Amino acid sequence: MNTATDTTTAAEHAHTTAWIASTLRARIAAGQLTPGSKLSEQSLSESLGVSRNTLRQAFATLAGESIVTRIPNRGVFVAAPGVEEVREIYRVRRTIEPAAVLWGRPTPAQLDAMEAIIRKAKAARDAGSVPEMANANQAFHEAVVSLTGSESLQELMDKVLAEMRLVFHAMASAPDFHTHYVDRNARLVTQLREGENEQAAAELRAYLDAAEAELLGHLEGA
Repeated sequence: MNTATDTTTAAEHAHTTAWIASTLRARIAAGQLTPGSKLSEQSLSESLGVSRNTLRQAFATLAGESIVTRIPNRGVFVAAPGVEEVREIYRVRRTIEPAAVLWGRPTPAQLDAMEAIIRKAKAARDAGSVPEMANANQAFHEAVVSLTGSESLQELMDKVLAEMRLVFHAMASAPDFHTHYVDRNARLVTQLREGENEQAAAELRAYLDAAEAELLGHLEGA
């Protein structure tokens, strides 16, 4: 038995599984895969150049993150988060994002990048483009977490943002959902530039509370 070869093969397999999960997660976060979409094993295995067995393991990873759902005898589908999933998403966000703002020490380049995202969000708002506002919102909160400098937290946020994108689809009938958060994001960057981290963290927590309440109200009403 060649232990070294077996170990290398196992490591490569694990890496491929993680890569597939990351690729699908990114497609969901970008809005390319929507809630209820069926994930075809055949087409995905062919397009990604991986075996169906490896693909199934990636599906299992995403199912554990509540991003996809496996329905017996029907297949694997992109999940549609409900009330409890939204509550869990915001538990995580309230733990990570205000702390990133409170303890992070953003560089001028990081703040410039955040302001560039806000400009895109404002342009999308002026154009009435909900998908582009959602894209900018995702990018902004990813940038917030990057202030921690932690790769582990950024990986966790990638999973949360993928779930958030699925939640945003539920707000399609409320196109103004993103509009009133654009200016709040802009104010957050201003506070960070002025060194008002504590105030920014407190306002971000209130912002997340308000967003959660709005989402829950919509979902419970539906």
